[in-house]
Amino acid sequence: MESRGTKKWRPFATMPGQYIGLQEIINKQAEVAQPVLTEEQMEQMNFTLIEALHTNKQVYLTYYKRGQCITETGFIQFVDSLGNLFIFIDDVFELKNKMRLSELIDVRLA
Repeated sequence: MESRGTKKWRPFATMPGQYIGLQEIINKQAEVAQPVLTEEQMEQMNFTLIEALHTNKQVYLTYYKRGQCITETGFIQFVDSLGNLFIFIDDVFELKNKMRLSELIDVRLA
């Protein structure tokens, strides 16, 4: 009797996997290509990051991650231009985020 009950529910075991697959398809449709920046835009962002670091001004960061452009506000804590990374502390969770400069699309002082 018990094995019958198990069989009855077995088809539903695949549903979470199918749901995840469907969610991935939906997410892929919302994806955008990473914008290509000019040398001048990258230099300007670097200057803004360094200015924000030294003046402790809040910034709006827009970066590219997994097919999406995301904007957050926070404070720059560290910039390493040669190592292609920077650290910012976001306003919402006050967590340190290490990020590649190459993921950045835009930086503006708040």
